[in-house]
Amino acid sequence: MKRKLTAAIGIAGMMVSIAACGGEGDGGSDKGADAKELTVWLTVDAQNNWPGLVKAADAAVKKKHPGLKINHEYYGWPDKNAKLDAVLATDKAPDVVEMGNTEMLGYMVKGAFAPLDQGTFDNSDAWLDGLKASVTYQGKTYGVPYYAGGRVANWRKDVAASAGLKTPPKTYKELTAALDKIQKKEGDKFSAWYQPTRDWYAAMSFVYDAGGAIATESGGQWKASLSSPESLKGLKEFKNVVDSYMHGDKTKDESDRYIVYGQGKSAMIFAAAWEGATAEDPKNDKTGKLKGNLENFVMPGPSGKNMPVFLGGSDLAVPVKSDAQALAAEWINAFTGSSGQKGLMAKGNLPNNKTDLATLKNDPKTAVPATAAESSWFVPMAPGWGQVEKAQILQTMLQSIGTGKKSVEAAAKEADAAIDKVINTK
Repeated sequence: MKRKLTAAIGIAGMMVSIAACGGEGDGGSDKGADAKELTVWLTVDAQNNWPGLVKAADAAVKKKHPGLKINHEYYGWPDKNAKLDAVLATDKAPDVVEMGNTEMLGYMVKGAFAPLDQGTFDNSDAWLDGLKASVTYQGKTYGVPYYAGGRVANWRKDVAASAGLKTPPKTYKELTAALDKIQKKEGDKFSAWYQPTRDWYAAMSFVYDAGGAIATESGGQWKASLSSPESLKGLKEFKNVVDSYMHGDKTKDESDRYIVYGQGKSAMIFAAAWEGATAEDPKNDKTGKLKGNLENFVMPGPSGKNMPVFLGGSDLAVPVKSDAQALAAEWINAFTGSSGQKGLMAKGNLPNNKTDLATLKNDPKTAVPATAAESSWFVPMAPGWGQVEKAQILQTMLQSIGTGKKSVEAAAKEADAAIDKVINTK
């Protein structure tokens, strides 16, 4: 998934009355079951890449509700939330809106979305863990997972072969042994593993693999836990990777990783599944050697299991101010249900559920991202998480660790204190 996933934190412009309206009941609503019009907001991904799936969902709902008018509006990711915030402050809210999964939390905290009955949606008992977490707040469901994009390891087969390695590693020990050979052969101006220090998605995978967590919840209160023994173990291994294999600028984030990879000064990345293919695009491949020479593989974790990965993706939600909540839920199920997921998979997306995901593991073209997505983690669903992201607390910690400015223990302790100040604040 090419877009950068960031938390939705700029929703201060929404009217306070939204919060008063939301979060009531146990989930699901029959409000607007007889509505005559439905307005659906999606991003341009659907408009450009799978318009037929949108039409199919429309047709299925209209068949049950003759005369229903369905309006569609499409938005780019950069401007979608600003438009949504503005309209949520009025009485003209859309009935269905697409959200990036890390954008959901801020809106759920503010009560902007209506609770839904999870059991009425296809495959809801098998939703991917990372996506299910993104639509759940305080035990209620406020959205439906749409599709996912995972993270995988990717390396250059030619560099690996020159170090005597013909197949991708299956274990972390095999991986580091291979990288050690590559690093020794290529020298200290080469990054056997180009791992940007500020990439908290990768770093937190090490934390969760070690049994740690960014924060834990008890009695309705969240407390940071980066300085727990388990989290420290994961952070120390992340630092070992950066120290051993990352010989680039250790103050960088991951935003241009695929461009750096395309420059040919690194052998491997751990990144969003699309990044390898983008690096080998002739526009980015400065070596002329990457096309057909890059290989995805499931990232093994130091724990002995597959590395848990952050799952990016999209969800669909129903604004609490919608006058057609019941019909909106029907449309969402028609769009994200069993037939919709097959269509989305045919377009190269990961499905929203483990049942469909299992079918992709049998296809060599999709086996790696499908297998990787089986083990995932998600951000703490705490009311102040948006403030944690806005302050870039994790990135600051990781840069201090990677550059050696602070010890792992000191940086984690400082990050915990900063997180604790805001994580429970709405």
